Amino acid sequence: MIDVLSIFGLILGIGAILMGQFLDGGHLSTLVNGPAALIVLGGTFGAVMLQSPMNVFLRGLRIFSWVFIPPRFHTEETIARIVDWSNIARKEGLLGLEIVAEEEDDLFARKGLELLVDGSEPEVMRAIMELEIDARENFDSLAGKIYESMGGFSPTIGIIGAVMGLIHVMGNLSDPSKLGSGIAVAFVATIYGVGAANLLFIPISTKLKTLVNNEVNYREMIVEGLVSIAEGENPRNIQRKLEGYLDKTRVDDDAGELL
Repeated sequence: MIDVLSIFGLILGIGAILMGQFLDGGHLSTLVNGPAALIVLGGTFGAVMLQSPMNVFLRGLRIFSWVFIPPRFHTEETIARIVDWSNIARKEGLLGLEIVAEEEDDLFARKGLELLVDGSEPEVMRAIMELEIDARENFDSLAGKIYESMGGFSPTIGIIGAVMGLIHVMGNLSDPSKLGSGIAVAFVATIYGVGAANLLFIPISTKLKTLVNNEVNYREMIVEGLVSIAEGENPRNIQRKLEGYLDKTRVDDDAGELL
């Protein structure tokens, strides 16, 4: 499902600036400048490419879509499935979950079920699955931080663009007719740099950080449920325990986004 709030926020932020420019008597065309955009965006992406490993940079590009189409995890349905698994294990033993593991679509949950069927100790299960959670969290967090880095680079590169524009202006002092437009172009680069940082890159980084955290909470719930099955807990107690994770995602549930 599309995250309407992200789209509305982006439109509102950019629209407010453009409308302010229009109401102040300025022409919107003065904010459109190809060379300035090339300097700011090209320089920003180039700097991030230089500092990022290839796999981290590509992962960052892939999860960009999460900002507008966040991943969905159905927490309540998953809790119900885990309770069903615990009932099967209680009646048929852990080997009764072998078919369930083969039919499970979630690779992470399938791995946990396979560990259950293999008779792994609860502590071993938790260690293995939490190691995978930590590795995935660290990788996705690094990928999300490329946008935070962009938010740091773009204002500075915008200033570089402005200085370059002023250098061009200084080179045309003999022609006063070119000074006004040249200065305007120089400051457009600054607007692009600061605007991209505060309207795009930094908000995107923060949003991705929240989404990664939501995914971690969801996976931790699965781990807790499977470990509880391995420990032989009562299905009803498992359900009560896992329902505590709903509080972490209730806002997203109500918004129709995550979990």
